[in-house]
Amino acid sequence: MLDKTLRMNYLFDFYHSLLTLKQREYMSQYYLDDFSLGEIAEQFEVSRQAVYDNIKRTEAMLEEYETKLELLEKFEKRTSLLAQLETAIQENAAPYEMQSLIDTIRKLD
Repeated sequence: MLDKTLRMNYLFDFYHSLLTLKQREYMSQYYLDDFSLGEIAEQFEVSRQAVYDNIKRTEAMLEEYETKLELLEKFEKRTSLLAQLETAIQENAAPYEMQSLIDTIRKLD
């Protein structure tokens, strides 16, 4: 499993359009720009606790979206299958093996 920061960055990439502007800004500054809770709180003129609570709720929302939509899971599977296909091509695998990988990739969508 991905470490939390990397996972949140991926989930944010996939689902940011489902978040409010404030949620997007807090998550972007916290995870992408590496701002502290205090720096974000100062910029938005709110308490550190308010920023913390918002980020925790947003993380939970992103995980819930992933549970329902599985965009990150499908992306990871697709990436793995494409790497396998690339290896199969380089190793001159049998056409049916490559076709099987292609079929599996298509079924992900």
